[in-house]
Amino acid sequence: MVQKHLIALDLDGTLLKDDKTISKTTKNVIQKAREAGHEVMIATGRPFRSSELYYKELDLTTPIVNFNGAFVHHPKDQSWGLHHTPLDMQVAKEIVEASHDFSFHNIIAEVLDDVYLHYHDEKLMNIFNLGKPQVTTGDLREFLSASPTSMLIHTDEAHIKQISRHLSDVHAEVIHQRSWAEPFHIIEIIKAGLSKAIGLQQACDYLQIPKERVIAFGDEDNDLEMLEFAGYGVAMGNGIDQVKNIAKDVTLTNEEDGIAVYLNDLLNLKAL
Repeated sequence: MVQKHLIALDLDGTLLKDDKTISKTTKNVIQKAREAGHEVMIATGRPFRSSELYYKELDLTTPIVNFNGAFVHHPKDQSWGLHHTPLDMQVAKEIVEASHDFSFHNIIAEVLDDVYLHYHDEKLMNIFNLGKPQVTTGDLREFLSASPTSMLIHTDEAHIKQISRHLSDVHAEVIHQRSWAEPFHIIEIIKAGLSKAIGLQQACDYLQIPKERVIAFGDEDNDLEMLEFAGYGVAMGNGIDQVKNIAKDVTLTNEEDGIAVYLNDLLNLKAL
């Protein structure tokens, strides 16, 4: 009887190659792992609407972690429940208000799969259009009609620190923030205390798999808690140093089938 493991996959820079596809080799090994009795799930910072295509491509039957833990649900099982932990509406509006004291290009609020843009912005629209969300454009202080799952402040690299410092000074207790680098300089905000690890814990409870038998793969700072939580926290070869430093192991890059090579070896799948 195989000891069942839960394999948790970040998407961008991890499961996905740079062209945003899953390689045939990786897909094949994941399939072999599932045939051997292991569970596979996605844990991403993306909303569900732009990760659903990969969930379907891998034909998964597990819960999925979206928005870095702010939304966790089971696409195939309505009775599993929706774990949605949005920002407080008042905090969201205060953030928009305060942003006007700084230099920024736009603010995007996402309420699950609905998108709210502070200003009309064709370039950003192309990014957020994946999955055909309902889009509302207009001053978020007026148009935001529900507590946002996540907020993004798009600014220039020169202003990231300033805005970030303000958010820390005023809202440190209630928000968790991180910055994106190229090509867009963005500050991403979700409710404090959330991480992919929270969603992973819920999945472990549901699947009755102890965290010692969780194999998690990631490459960025939003994967840190998940890799620390997992019995096998694995950094991608292309991951940032911070991730490699806390990981139990480092595998090859997302372009070199790092996930496939690691799983094939660890779980003795003989798939490569």
